[in-house]
Parts: sequence; structure tokens; C-alpha cells
Amino acid sequence: MNSRRFVPLALLVCLAVGCSDVEADTAAVSADRPAKQQANPSAPAVPKPKPKPPAELPRGGRRLFPDHQLVAFVGAPGAPALGPLDSNLDERARRLEKMGTSYRGGRKILPVMELIVVTAQGAPGRDGKYRSRIEPSEIDRYLAVARKYKMLLMLDVQPGQAKPIDEVRRLEPWLRQPDVGLAVDPEWEVGPGQVPGQVFGRTSGAELNEIGAYLSALTIKHQLPEKLFVFHQLTSRIVANEATLRPHRGVALVKSVDGIGTRGAKEATYRGLVTKLPKGVHTAFKLFYVEDTRHGPLMTPAQVLALRPRPELVIYE
Repeated sequence: MNSRRFVPLALLVCLAVGCSDVEADTAAVSADRPAKQQANPSAPAVPKPKPKPPAELPRGGRRLFPDHQLVAFVGAPGAPALGPLDSNLDERARRLEKMGTSYRGGRKILPVMELIVVTAQGAPGRDGKYRSRIEPSEIDRYLAVARKYKMLLMLDVQPGQAKPIDEVRRLEPWLRQPDVGLAVDPEWEVGPGQVPGQVFGRTSGAELNEIGAYLSALTIKHQLPEKLFVFHQLTSRIVANEATLRPHRGVALVKSVDGIGTRGAKEATYRGLVTKLPKGVHTAFKLFYVEDTRHGPLMTPAQVLALRPRPELVIYE
């Protein structure tokens, strides 16, 4: 269509309404002028939104140690043999809070709910990995209770024949949260042809460093507070090349000594596994309500706190 046909009509409209070249030019310039130049200079400036403050731990702060003393209960839904966190989570949370007060010792208590999310199995399962996983909805349920009581949730992995880093990566939606930590249990990490429970599993410093680096990257990317990363250890041969462990930014690496037996035996195991620790590795001590009491009374909080170095995390299973 030829636009020249519309010129006369446009002139007639201008004559009728009083158009002027100046007004037309001004309108054109105004349309092309950046919005910033059109703004009224006397109008008040719009304040910039304040940056979101960095996330903190459930009870404040961004650093775990040495500010806090951690006390944990272990468990999985419907599995009382795995620890006290099997059911009635509100009651267990209140009980954990009360237990924590016995360990204060000048520090801020931060209770931890250690949920076993990957459990080693004696049967291969559908994919032949000798492990099972709980439903994501169960993780969310435990996290909701942990948040209700301002506690940490720690996700525990027993890999079976699966690669630990693969199981950890599956947990990223939760590990991106500021109040969720990680534990791995290499006693239940076995190789091809091996069955969990029939042999002791094992890991290496290199494998733990890989997981630590992954957690560090998450912590930095999402500006998270210090991330709790625990590895459980029953004997020295469970972790090969432990001397190669190295610190990772934003990650608090903790060795949990899981010895079972009399008080003397447990203390001897602890001393044997925490001497010459690599730089930056903190310590934890585990107590077993059933297995330990077969050999005598359960160690008291005062007896646990008397250990050297002081366990910065105490776990009840």
C-alpha cells in the first residue's frame, strides 16, 4: 500500500485541530529520550532494595566451631533399630533439647537430627547397589520438625555399592539449605562383589576430599553458613590415606568415632583414632543406647566431655 495517499488527509487533520511542527518534533524527541532524562528532577529518589542478609545457622551465627556444641540423635522413619529418631519426632526433639543442656560447657548448644537417608542393604535391590533410599517427602518431614525446634538436619548416607558422591549429589536440593548438613558412613561402603554387613567397607582421603569440595562449592555459591560434614569411623582401616584430608572453605569436617563396648574400650578407640588428625578435622563421639549398655552403663555427658580433644559433636544412636 502506498503511504502517499494518506498525506492530504493528515494535513487536513492538522489544520482542523491546530497541529504544529514544533509540537510534533517535541513529541518525537520526548519519545526517543531515555526515561531517566524525562524524570522529574525534583521527585524523591526511589530507594534501592536492601541486599538480603546472608543465611545463618538455626540459632544464629554462621560458624559452627568453636562457637557451638553439637548433640545429635540418629534414626530413620519406622526403624527403631537405627536410633531414636524413628517416630514421634516432636517428643524426640524435646528429648534431644534436654539432652543438649547437659553438654553446654560454656558453648551454645545446637541440636542435630541425623536422618539416615540411604541405608545399606544385604540384598542387591533393583539396580544392584545394595542400598535403599527414603522418600523425599520423609526428608521434608524431618526438616520441618528440625526447623520447628531450630535444629540442624544432617543427612546420613550408607552407600552400599553406590558411589558416595553420586548419592550426595542427589541430595543437593536439601544441601543447598543453610540448616542441612551431611554425614557419610564408609563402614557400609563396599566394592563390587561385596555385601554390606559381611565385610567392613572403606573410603579414602581422596573420596572425602571430593565430597568436601562439592559441599564447599555449594556453600560459596549459595552464601551458606558453615556446612557440617561428618564421616563415621570405627577402625583405622576404614579410611585410607587419611593424612591427605584437607580443609575446604565453608565446610566443618568432623570425624565421628563410633567404637562400641565398655567405657574403657570406647575411650581407647577414641584416643587411637584422633591422634595426629589432619589440619582442620574436628572430632565427634558416638554412644549406642543398646550395644554400649550390654557392656555396662552408658557414659555420662561429664565423662564424654572429659575426653581430649573434647568431642564437638556427640551422637546418640
